Amino acid sequence: MTALPDLAAGGLALGTLSAFALGGQLVRLRRRDARRRAEIAALRTQLDGSLRAFTSEVEHLAARRVPAAAGQVTHRHLDVPGPLQPLTADTPLGRALDDVLVAVQSEVAAQRTRVDAAAQAGMRGATREIQAALYRLQDALRQLQQRYDEPELAQTLFALDHENEQSLRRAQVAAVVCGAWVGLAREESHLVDAVTGGQARLAGYHRVTVHNHLEPGTALVSHAVEPVAIIVAELLDNALRHSAPDTDVVVSLEHVHHGVCVTIDDAGLGMTEDERRRAQRLVAGDDPILLTDLGDPPRMGLAAIGRLTRQFDLRVDVSSASPYGGVRAVLRVDSHLLSRLDPDEKPPAASAPRTTRRPAPARPTAPAPNSGSGPTPAPAPVPAPAHGYDAERTESGAAGHQGAAVEDGLPRRRRRTASAAPRPVAAETRPPRRPEDAAAALGALQAGTAAARSAAPDPAEQPDDGTPERGGRGAGPADHDPRADRSAAHEPTDHEGGAAR
Repeated sequence: MTALPDLAAGGLALGTLSAFALGGQLVRLRRRDARRRAEIAALRTQLDGSLRAFTSEVEHLAARRVPAAAGQVTHRHLDVPGPLQPLTADTPLGRALDDVLVAVQSEVAAQRTRVDAAAQAGMRGATREIQAALYRLQDALRQLQQRYDEPELAQTLFALDHENEQSLRRAQVAAVVCGAWVGLAREESHLVDAVTGGQARLAGYHRVTVHNHLEPGTALVSHAVEPVAIIVAELLDNALRHSAPDTDVVVSLEHVHHGVCVTIDDAGLGMTEDERRRAQRLVAGDDPILLTDLGDPPRMGLAAIGRLTRQFDLRVDVSSASPYGGVRAVLRVDSHLLSRLDPDEKPPAASAPRTTRRPAPARPTAPAPNSGSGPTPAPAPVPAPAHGYDAERTESGAAGHQGAAVEDGLPRRRRRTASAAPRPVAAETRPPRRPEDAAAALGALQAGTAAARSAAPDPAEQPDDGTPERGGRGAGPADHDPRADRSAAHEPTDHEGGAAR
C-alpha cells in the first residue's frame, strides 16, 4: 500500500522537473527570438538609413555636382562640390559617383565641340557668301568712281567704299575665326604698306600715328601680307575702341634681332590681370577656339589674331602696359617672313609714312691699276645724286654738262648754283612714273581747267564764227579727264587701302 504513493510522488516530481526544464527551454527560445527580432529591426533601420543616404547622394549628384561639372567644362574656375557625406569620398560609392562626373564632363566636352564645329561651318558658309557680295559691291563702286568725275559724287562713292571696306573686314574676321582662309593673295609689299592698309580698314584711322623706323625696302613675303594687315587692323581696332576719342594711337615700326616689331600703344583704361591673361591666351592661339567662349555677341578680334599667329608663325604679345596708361600690343614678324624690295623700282605708297632711317653711304672702291705709262688722271668728284643726276646726262655735249669745265680733255662737274634750272630727264633713262605723280598732275590739270572755265566768257554771248573758244579743247568739259577728280578725291582713301588692299 505504501509503494503506490511513493511511485506516484516520484512520477509527480519527475513530471514537475520535466515541466520546469521545458519551461526554461521555452523561455530561452522566446528570449532568442526577441533578440533576433531586435537584430532584424536594427538591420532594417540601418538599411533604411543607407537607402536614404544613397538617395540623398544621388539627389545631390543630380542637383549640384553634375551641373557644376558640366559648367566646369566651359568655366575652369568653377568648383565641383564633393559628396554630401564626407565619409563617402573614399568608399566604392564615392568612387563610382566621381566616375559618373568624369563621364559627364567628357561627353559634354565632346558634344560641345561637335555643336561648335557645326556652328562654325554654318557661319563659314554664310560669311563666304557675304564676302563675295561685298567684293562685288566694291567692284561696282570702283567702276562708278571711274565713270563719274563730279567731286561731290566721287566723295560720296569713296565714303561708301570705306564703309564697305569695314563691313568686309568684319566678315573676313568672322571667316578666319571659323577656320576659313584669309581670302586674298597679295604680292610682296612693303611692311609699312601692310600696316597702313590695316589702318585704313577702321573708322577712326585718322587717330592713328605711324612712326616708321625701318630700313628702306623692308617688305613682307606674299603669304604674310594679308595676315599682318588683318592682325594690325584688329589690334588698332581694340586700341581705338578702348581709348578716348580725343586721344591718338601710336604705332612704331622697329627692327629687332629676329625680325621686325610693330608696337601699338593706346591711352585707354588698360586691362585687369584676368583680362590680360585671357587676352594673351587668345592671341597666342594655343587653345582651340570655340564660338561659345567669345561672349554674346562674340568678340572675334583676338580670336582671329590667335588663329592667324598659329597658322603663319607670327608672335603677338598684349601682356604689357602702355606708357600712356593703356595697353601695349606688340606684333613680331620673324626674319623668314621678311623680304626686300628696291624702293626706287617699287616705292611704298605715297600716303605711307617715310622712314626715319637714312640709307648707308656707299663704300668707296679702289681705282683700277693703270696699265699705261702715263700718269693716272685724278678721278672726277661725284656729287650727291640729287634729282636724278645720272639720268640728267644727255648726248648734247655742253648742253648735257651745263656748268662743267674742260680740263685735260675731261669734263669736270661743278656744283650747281641755286638758280640753275633743272634739265629734262632723258626718255630712255626716265624712272617709271608712280601713280601718285600722275594723280598730282591730273589734279593740277583739273584745277587749271576749272580756273580756265571760270575765267572764260559765256559761249552764248560769243559770235558763232567757227573760231574755237579760248583755251582750246583742253578747257572744255567734254575733254575733262575723270581720273583727275577720282585721284584727287581718293587721296585719303589710298592711305586707307595702302598696298595691302
